[in-house]
Amino acid sequence: MAANLLDGKSLSEKMKAGVVEEVKAFTAEVGFAPGVAVVLVGEDPASKVYVKRIAKTFEDVGMTCQQVILPGDINPASLQAEIIKLNNDPKTSGIIVQLPLPKPLTQDVVTDVLSPNKDVDGIHPVNAGRLYLGQDGFVPNTPHGGLELLKGYGITIRGANAVVVGRSNIVGKPMAMLLLAEHATVTICHSRTKDLPSVIRSADIVAAAVGQAKMITGDMIKPGAAVVDFGINPGEKGIVGDVDFESAKEVAGWITPVPGGTGPMTNIMLLRNTLKAARLNLPKA
Repeated sequence: MAANLLDGKSLSEKMKAGVVEEVKAFTAEVGFAPGVAVVLVGEDPASKVYVKRIAKTFEDVGMTCQQVILPGDINPASLQAEIIKLNNDPKTSGIIVQLPLPKPLTQDVVTDVLSPNKDVDGIHPVNAGRLYLGQDGFVPNTPHGGLELLKGYGITIRGANAVVVGRSNIVGKPMAMLLLAEHATVTICHSRTKDLPSVIRSADIVAAAVGQAKMITGDMIKPGAAVVDFGINPGEKGIVGDVDFESAKEVAGWITPVPGGTGPMTNIMLLRNTLKAARLNLPKA
């Protein structure tokens, strides 16, 4: 029996209606729409496409998106000056700096000056610390979207055994913290995990964020488990996930399609983070 789909496209469309209403209310109250500034350093074609998609996502809900295009050979001080300028702009609610940056620039160049209160991608150490401590902050959008997908379809998280495959700072680690905050028992796996298939097979919830196409197969999945696949891997027939969908869907109870699973949820969480930042950064009376 095939698994039920954790349909991120459908759920995000329902959530978008609420965002539209919140944007209208905010704009009517303060006189300008919430907006994000996306900083792109260099001429990477894939990044340019991504930035255009972000702009359309924001425009569709009545928010603004400012694209700040900078030369690939910009020096660290000049990049930081641009970020500081956006920090100080009251109509820029949130800031995204497209990563990775061209070498020799590093993420630290950004986070050393980026305001944590405008960090709608959740990359700042302050926001990472807030997540770790269970405090309110900005959570990276992709794992947050994965969690909301589980909750939106009524998947039981409290008391569940959850296995996160991957330990990146942008997906794996924050996903583990989010699941832990929902009272799951969480195991984080990585390239040095012994007998990975048996660890995955113990999971009621599997979150795959390892970056290897179809690495997790159906025989690794516990019957009835919920599988959240964050993988985005180019294949011969298009994008495929970290999970072998065809074999896994015959065993899992719930599974995300790729594409159409976690991707749309990432976008909706970015919109929600920007709305949150817009309220947070309003001048105090």
